[in-house]
Amino acid sequence: MSITGKHLVAGKWIATDNKFKSEPALGDVHEFSVGTPELIDQAAQGGEDAFWSYGYSTRQTRADFLNTIADEIEARGDELTKIGSQETGLPEARLQGERGRTTGQLRLFATHILSGDYLDRRFDGALPDREPLPRPDIRLMQRPVGPVAVFGASNFPLAFSTAGGDTAAALAAGCPVVVKGHSAHPGTGEIVAQAIDAAIKKTGVHPGVFSLIQGGTREVGSSLVQHPLIKAVGFTGSLAGGRALFDLCAQRAEPIPFFGELGSVNPMFMLPEKMKTNAAELGNGWAASLTMGAGQFCTNPGIAVVIAGSDGEEFAKSAISALDATATQVMLTDGIAKAYRDGSERIAATTGVQSLLTSTCDQRNASPYLFQVTGADWLADHNLSEEVFGPLGLIVTVKDFAEMSEIAKSLQGQLTCTIQMNDADADQARTLLPVLERKAGRILVNGFPTGVEVCDAMVHGGPYPASTNFGATSVGTMSIRRFLRPVSYQNIPANVLPDDLV
Repeated sequence: MSITGKHLVAGKWIATDNKFKSEPALGDVHEFSVGTPELIDQAAQGGEDAFWSYGYSTRQTRADFLNTIADEIEARGDELTKIGSQETGLPEARLQGERGRTTGQLRLFATHILSGDYLDRRFDGALPDREPLPRPDIRLMQRPVGPVAVFGASNFPLAFSTAGGDTAAALAAGCPVVVKGHSAHPGTGEIVAQAIDAAIKKTGVHPGVFSLIQGGTREVGSSLVQHPLIKAVGFTGSLAGGRALFDLCAQRAEPIPFFGELGSVNPMFMLPEKMKTNAAELGNGWAASLTMGAGQFCTNPGIAVVIAGSDGEEFAKSAISALDATATQVMLTDGIAKAYRDGSERIAATTGVQSLLTSTCDQRNASPYLFQVTGADWLADHNLSEEVFGPLGLIVTVKDFAEMSEIAKSLQGQLTCTIQMNDADADQARTLLPVLERKAGRILVNGFPTGVEVCDAMVHGGPYPASTNFGATSVGTMSIRRFLRPVSYQNIPANVLPDDLV
């Protein structure tokens, strides 16, 4: 099935009169129907209708559905790689790897729900003879919340979009999903939706379990989060866009949880003993992480904190050399490229900032920028701690470990924080760790944060503004908890209880 430019709404492919055109990095331009509040209403109603069967389906039924979606995506692998590369400019190898991550997430959740551990089942038996009052039989289990909204991400056209982690977690929980497609890769989104539609038909689940509404206007997103049948929202994107949607969720007559992953500068703390022996290696490694995927990862390590001196100078020299040798890369959209240019100009114009490597960003083709600033100047200007989405690095040079600790304490919420250390740095690392625990969802030692493992122990989230809910993660099996709520069952007869509680 070729690209139609239509929406998938509860099993029906629907076109609208208004159209928008894709803006591919290369290849053909396609026309897509613009979403409307009326389509959002149909999709939400379809999700509510589906919930009465899908929300109470067996774990095996949902696991089969997730595995079938993965099969159908894999069957369209070459088509997805081709259109995804055209729309985003991402290399084929990256998209092939991301497709494997996407299908892997779906299969992981299928296995996860079959084990039943996510249900968090608890049982307090009746104590009829307890004095002064008897205790009734009480059981607890996690239950799905209802239809969920998911917003596709610009930088991951597969793994964080139509059938990405949010969708996989919600469907595993038993929640129908309405996806608002991202205009950066609408063709990729439609092909994935075709795969999900095929899986629905093969497994016989209710067609309202999934809908894809393409974007085109902000009205679509606003209508989606405000629809009274939507019970939770998963979002990956900018701080400004996420905060606006978060506020709309809070202002509803029935406020709902908004699980927004909004970005981070992911600072790295280079401890002195490690720097004595590995400064050049760390500078080179940092440059590679900083420029991976044109710096368009939410875990991109935008800030390196080093102690002033010869080791810090060697680190900077190595980073400059590696970044200067980096080829120009295509950014995801014209808008992202413009924001990257604007962000670099803002950093360059800030008091105390020194440019170590100038660069260009012509249209969507970008190369790295590297800047340096003292710890005192960084602490004096909050703007230096704000994310610039792209391959831009800032070296913060501090006087000593005490000032490095002050930098750590001043941080806003982060997705990740990294400590580069060896055994001789252990005392300072122990001092930093409690601080960084309060700042980030994931703390690394002697690694680089780009690359987020999909597994049981992963946390991809953190205190605001990294995410809007510090108790949640958007990656890993624990992300299913966002779309569940606990229900206690008191004195319910065994022949009435849900099967999973008997």
